[in-house]
Amino acid sequence: MSRQLSERQLQLFFLLGSVIVRYQPEGLVTLVDADVAEAAAAMAGTLEAATNGLIAELSGPSPVSEGLRRQFDGMLAELGKGGGARYATDAAEVLRGIERGASHAATGVGSGPTDYLALLRRVLPPPPAGQDAPASSAIILP
Repeated sequence: MSRQLSERQLQLFFLLGSVIVRYQPEGLVTLVDADVAEAAAAMAGTLEAATNGLIAELSGPSPVSEGLRRQFDGMLAELGKGGGARYATDAAEVLRGIERGASHAATGVGSGPTDYLALLRRVLPPPPAGQDAPASSAIILP
């Protein structure tokens, strides 16, 4: 199924993508596509429950995916203040798309354990070493 994303959804995709690219798990583990898919699925499920009036916080099944899900949660909570149900629906749709890409359900992503991450890093390269991320985003979502 292919559909065009709204401007807000595109902005959310790039913001979430930058969170993924910058995320460094604790310890000696590395982030792989499966972790991204699990984190996106958990966060999308939480947002979908909220739009249906349910209070549920789904967690990632692994420590790495849960850490990334918490990064998503923090960013989306800040951006979504006052955004209402439409914002949550848009964010959930974007997260489901990220889940499909990271789980290699989309054609053209590849089948390696980090092919989706490699694609994101080509599109959204991380900042050079030693350069901190900006404190807040210049993108304003309505």
